[in-house]
Amino acid sequence: MASSRFMEWNGNQSSVAMFVLLGLSDEKELQLILFPVFLGIYLVTLIWNLGLILLIRMDSHLHTPMYFFLSFLSFIDICYSSSISPRMLSDFLKNEKMISFIACATQCFVMLWLSLTECCLLAAMAYDRYVAIGSPLQYSAIMVTSLYGRMIAGASVIGFLSSLSLTVSCFHLYYCGPNIIQHFFCDLPQIISLSCSNPFSSQMTLLLVAIVVGFGSLLVILLSYGLIAASILKISSGKGSTKAFNTCASHLAAVTLYYGTALSVYLCPKSNQSMKQDKVLSVFYVILIPMLNPLIYSLRNEEVKGALKRLIKRATALCQ
Repeated sequence: MASSRFMEWNGNQSSVAMFVLLGLSDEKELQLILFPVFLGIYLVTLIWNLGLILLIRMDSHLHTPMYFFLSFLSFIDICYSSSISPRMLSDFLKNEKMISFIACATQCFVMLWLSLTECCLLAAMAYDRYVAIGSPLQYSAIMVTSLYGRMIAGASVIGFLSSLSLTVSCFHLYYCGPNIIQHFFCDLPQIISLSCSNPFSSQMTLLLVAIVVGFGSLLVILLSYGLIAASILKISSGKGSTKAFNTCASHLAAVTLYYGTALSVYLCPKSNQSMKQDKVLSVFYVILIPMLNPLIYSLRNEEVKGALKRLIKRATALCQ
């Protein structure tokens, strides 16, 4: 039961004013070890993603729809990581990991907005790869600035409205006592389970958004890659098919990591043991994937490597 300092009184009823985050571990020594590790991960996430955004903006060879999507993905990853990591880092140094009702709702809204927008963005990127491989001669005519600009705007609006509906339906519920969240961030399904009122409407909203946005985006991705596979099979030369596959391999790896870990967390049956496993998997898709995305899209990408070499050459020439 929550203590009185976690509650606020409205007439004859009390409601939760603060939630308690259990965090990754309750061992103080382990938390002090984890602090520099996750601080390093967060700083690397910021540097790599910001560096990729600047590189794409500074090199005219990368001013294409694919890299426009990639720079927006890096921006999402920066914001997503920043919505969780700073509070998680500060909690490592605290004995009591409390978060206010409003702060929890805000974190939920921002996280959901960014994650749902990323789902839609990954679907848009899959479509872009299909057009590039399936209709290479018409690619420039199809993927015009107005189209991919609308795709980015559409992904953001869908994410915003879906997140708003989820956050309002969840935090409109009545919370009268239980306030312990067994996670290191405000996880929506866990918050709904703490409600003292009937959560049916919130659960239905969550299910609807998951099906329409989450699985809808995944369906678009799978359909796009099915068409990509069919197009690759039509390419007669082995070198041509390898090149076509390499253009979408990075995106396929990112999608597999993102959806694979997220589905593992939210679709598996829950138990005390699985809660610990969920935290580990959540670290992967919430903390590590935003750091790994720039590497996934850059390591085998000759255009990004070429842009980096040109940037270093220009910087060297200026210094001489």
